[in-house]
Formats: sequence, C-alpha cells, structure tokens
Amino acid sequence: MVQLTTPQPSRDPAPTVKAQKLAYLLFELPDLNRAETFLVDFGLTVAHREADALYLRGTGTEPFCYCARRGDQPRFVGFGLEVSAADDLQKLAALAGASSIHTAPHPGGGQCVRLQDPSGFIVEAVSDQTPVAPRPHRAPLDLNYAQQTPRVNATQRPPLAAPEVLKLGHVVLEVADFQATCGWYTQHFGFIPSDVQVFPDGSPGVVFMRLDLGDTPADHHTMAMAQGIMPAYSHSAYELVDADAVGVGQRVLRERGWKHAWGIGRHILGSQIFDYWQDPWGFKLEHYCDGDVFTADAPMGVYPLSRDAMSQWGQKMPGSFTKPKLTPATLRATVHHLRKSPDLTLRKLMTLAKLFA
Repeated sequence: MVQLTTPQPSRDPAPTVKAQKLAYLLFELPDLNRAETFLVDFGLTVAHREADALYLRGTGTEPFCYCARRGDQPRFVGFGLEVSAADDLQKLAALAGASSIHTAPHPGGGQCVRLQDPSGFIVEAVSDQTPVAPRPHRAPLDLNYAQQTPRVNATQRPPLAAPEVLKLGHVVLEVADFQATCGWYTQHFGFIPSDVQVFPDGSPGVVFMRLDLGDTPADHHTMAMAQGIMPAYSHSAYELVDADAVGVGQRVLRERGWKHAWGIGRHILGSQIFDYWQDPWGFKLEHYCDGDVFTADAPMGVYPLSRDAMSQWGQKMPGSFTKPKLTPATLRATVHHLRKSPDLTLRKLMTLAKLFA
C-alpha cells in the first residue's frame, strides 16, 4: 500500500476552462531543413513552410501539430491547447499575465490567448481554427488469433515507408515546481490526473493527466509531468495506426541513420506500444499505438515511482533516457531550484539518480 504523506494532484471542481485537445508544439531550431528531413522520415507531412518557420501535420483535420521557428539555439518553447469557444478565451484572457485575445499567427488561423505556466512554458489557448482536409492513411491490419482468424487467404504486407502519423498524442514535461505547475493545468484547463507515481516518502514524482471530455473517452494522458531539476521538455508522442506501423517506423528510421532512444515495448501506465527516437538536437519523439482511454469519471491510480514501472515488456528504460546533460547551466539551475523550489529536495534528487542510473 502506497502511503500518501503530501498533497497529490487532483482534479479541480470548477476549472477556468476545459481544454479539448493538444493542438500543437512550438520549437525553435537552428536548421529547419534538417528538422524537416527528420520529421518527414518520422511520419509527419509538411503543411506550410516559410523562410523562418516550418509547420508539419498528421493525417487528421488539424492544420498543423508541430511548429519550428528558426532560432540560434534549439529550444522547446511551449504548446497550443484547443478550447471550445470564444467564451473560454475571454475567461483565460482575464487571468494574470495573459495576453489579450488576438488572431493566431499560424496556419488555420483562429483566435488565441497566450499564457505562461508557473515553470515558464508558453501555452497558446486557441479556438476556431480552420480545419483542413484529412490525408489518407492505411487501415489497421487485421490480426489473426488462436481462436479468431478474420484474415483468410490473405497475407500481411505493411508498406515499408515512413509511418503515417495520425495525430499528436501527448507532451511530457519536467519541472522543478511540480505542485504549482500541475495545479495550474488542473485549475485553468481542467486536466484530470489519471495516474500518479510517488517517491518513497509519498510525495508525487510523476503525474499523467487526461482531458476532461465528460462521457467521451479521452487518452490516458495528453500531458504528463515529472519532478525534475529544472523546467525541460522530456518528449512528445505521436499516434500510429497499429503495432506494425511502429515496427516499420523503427526499421525506416534506423536505415536512415537517426538516433534511437528506447523501444520497442509496452508501457504500464497508459499501456501504449512505444518506440522513442531523437531528433538532430536530442529532443525525443515517440511513436505509439494501442493506448488506454478513460471517461471523466474514472478514478486516479497511485503507484510507486520506479524504473520497472515504465514498461511491461521490451527493453528496460535506459538510464540515459532521463539523464540530463551536465553543463554549467544545468548545474546552476539545479542549485537554484534546490534552494528555491518547494518541491525539489536533495533527497528526491538522490532518489531519482539511484532509480534511473
């Protein structure tokens, strides 16, 4: 039995708004041509290209799901969350530090309010984007089981090509101020904690949060947050049609010389079949399929934080997957947050180092 000695993430009974979708990610990258090559090999499609901006999409009706603007240094900026109506934007625009409502400066247009969360990540709340025509993609393969064989007189021959990304599924962040940042998303965007992993002292270490879509099933997590030494992007995840697409994706990316990070395996919390890759600057992206979905009434689960809790089968999570680069800036940030953050302690830092060494 997990002992809970400190406050855990919890749903807000009356959030400012309820986000409807993770709309897109925002990056700054020094080489947009290199970024385009990797992301197209990964399975995205170029939606729009300017001299200093690159937009890519999946197969759905969203105008884009990934934006990279030219910058001197590679940097994760933030992300967009779709809200349902202009009334939601008015509520968000009234929050401290929020921008006024303005036209979104991206393909698809719409209206936007720009905010900053307690860890410094930019959040663009958007509504009324103009959808685009969906792109065709192959259907999931019929699978034969021991006592159920729908595929008769037919073979499996999935195409050997970059897999088709259906949608942007989730983003995972590392934060020093865990409680304040998690609480900001539950309070203002209605995120529901699906599962929490806790440190040995009972304090939360990782939270997986889903959208509140009422009786409509929502992905186990659209956002996850981990206790870290400083605010940082961990990874983002992109849904594929089936496990064969994940496997073909690994073969294609290996043959094209990109750097593998972890997989293939199946997660425990969320259940996704996964495979992780790194872009040219070390940012991690995940292919996944077959994830859990929950309605709003499903209760939160609590589990101990451990390396073994990251996957049911497949390669054990490499220590390098979560290990930050030791740079002067990283060391300065660690010292700063150890002194200033109410959530990061030396004991937690030592626990993390031991669990994921």
